[in-house]
Formats: sequence, C-alpha cells, structure tokens
Amino acid sequence: MSEVRVVPGDARQAARAIDALRRGWPVRVNEGEGELTLVALETATSLGDASRLLLSGNRAVTLKLANQRDAADPASPVLVNLPMGADLSLAIAIADPVLDLRYPMKGPFVAEPIVDGSTATAALELCRLAGLLPACLVVDAGVEAALSVMPGDVAAFDDSGALDIAARARLPIAASSEAEIIAFRSAADAADHVALIIGKRDSSPPVVRLHSECLTGDVLGSLKCDCGPQLHEALRQISDARWGILLYLRQEGRGIGLINKLRAYALQDQGFDTVDANMRLGFAINARDFSVAARMLELLGVAQIRLLTNNPEKVAGLEAQGISVVERLPLKIVANPHNAHYLQTKKDRTGHRL
Repeated sequence: MSEVRVVPGDARQAARAIDALRRGWPVRVNEGEGELTLVALETATSLGDASRLLLSGNRAVTLKLANQRDAADPASPVLVNLPMGADLSLAIAIADPVLDLRYPMKGPFVAEPIVDGSTATAALELCRLAGLLPACLVVDAGVEAALSVMPGDVAAFDDSGALDIAARARLPIAASSEAEIIAFRSAADAADHVALIIGKRDSSPPVVRLHSECLTGDVLGSLKCDCGPQLHEALRQISDARWGILLYLRQEGRGIGLINKLRAYALQDQGFDTVDANMRLGFAINARDFSVAARMLELLGVAQIRLLTNNPEKVAGLEAQGISVVERLPLKIVANPHNAHYLQTKKDRTGHRL
C-alpha cells in the first residue's frame, strides 16, 4: 500500500463530499490510479451492485484480517469482498462492532490490495468528518457520482480557518448576570461554536474553559460522564475570577458525533472502556480539533489565558496554535458509581491529571 500523499486541495469540495455522503449519494475519490466510487454504508439504501466494503484497519483487526498483508496496519483502510448473498443488514453488521454479539458469525473475509492508500484513507476520513461510521460500499466505477474529490481536498478541510463571528448578545446566566454570548459560524461546515464571556474584560489573562458539546451530560444529566458537572463548575470558577471565557465547541463525543458516541456507550456496556470503544469504531481516541478554540480566541483578541483543564492535550493544542497558556488550573469533579471507571480511564490512558 502506498503512503498517503498530501497535496494542496479545495476544502469546499471536501465539504460538498461530506454533505453528499450524509445524503447517501455516491462520491468519487480519485488520485492517479486509485479511483474509488463509493457510498457511505450508513446512509446507503441498498447494496445495489456493490460487492466490496472499505473498512478501517481497527475494524479489520476485530474481523481477524490483521494477519493479511493489506490489513496488517490498524491505522490503514482495508478493502474486503462481501460474502456471497450478503444484504445491507449483513454489511452493516460487518462494519458496526456494536452488533458483534448479535451477529457473531460473519465471513470468511478476504482483503484485497488497495491500489492507492491515499484515496482509500481520504474516503474513510470523509465518513468520519460526516459523523458516520468509517465504512463505505465500493460501487461500480460506471455509477454516476454526485461529485469528485481528491485526497488533497480532504486534507485541506479545516473549519477553524473559515470561522468568523456571526452574532453576539448580552446573556445573563445563573452563574453571572454579567455575560455576553458570541456565536461563531464556519464556512467549511454547518457547525456553530459559541463563546460566553463572563465578567468585565480587562488586561489580565482570562480564565478559559474549552468545553466540548455533550447533549447527554450537559442537557440530560447523564451520570456516565462528568461533562455536565464540569460545565457548571467551570462557569462557577470563571464567574469567581476577574473575567473569563467559556468556549462551547460543537465537537460531540470527543469529535466523533452524537450517534457514534452512543455507539461507544453501547460498547462500554459490553465491557470496553471509552478509549477502546472509540478505536473499535474506527475513530481516534480523541478526534477533537483544538485549532477551532484557538481561532475563536484569536477573533476575540485574546492571546494569553489561564486554562481551566485537567487535559494536557488542550494546553499543547492551544500553544501549538499560538495561544500562550500562562497557567493551568485544575477542575476537580467528584466521581459517581456510573462514571468512576470512565474518570479512571481518562487518568490512566489519556493523561488527565489535576
């Protein structure tokens, strides 16, 4: 398999391809001899004439394909032939690890050589960016595609550079009556991010909290994570400071999206921790993009901050984008019986610390 080649591309074309995959439309990914016409498995309405399935390398490990030459790298895409008589339900069961206990007998599978690794990698990355399982049906090249995209277009996709302030208003909140909400819109995708400025701005570095959206924790009060308590404790500490900023990032489930986060929850119920669950689904341990937060701070005219976090990756991610973290402030949350293992996993496997 050839190495991934990154060339200058058009991020807008990648955004169009993401939208097409969400709608179940065929997309052609091409570069050199590695052309692939594909449909995202999750939004496909039928198999049609497709007889091959493009999967993440991590999924191939679970399917016992890891010892085949073209599936030996868990980070690489794998192309497999669908078994004879397969239908869409079976194809989804092959791709979705949540269904392994329900459909334990699958295969046998044979991995096919991939002509161009950059093309296949770009195809799966488009699915991830679309919030879909990284799995694609490879259809006949003669099928008319909604559009064509190149690996360089996918590599160029970055919603932080296209971010701008869209609206702002005064917003008294429970933690402080003196607050302003600012909405940011990205031209690259449909995500709208929000900043909440609390207190009266002065020349001192603000206390800043990066909070990734969590519908289940922030709104529904889930006990499986610590997101809701972290959000409210952060607001309290910011309101106690001279001034500060909450950056509410639309990066649900550490960047894998709400639906895939719920799949990860289902895998946790089967005994996997949060790290292994994400990887079995074919995602990174942490798919969040902290350059979005850095761009928001830049637009707010903030270059130095006191960061409220237990996650050293947030410090490194912001500093890599030119934001100076002059102090890291810990955020301590009391565990409950439902999230104690989750919090321990964050400490042991992702480096979180007080």
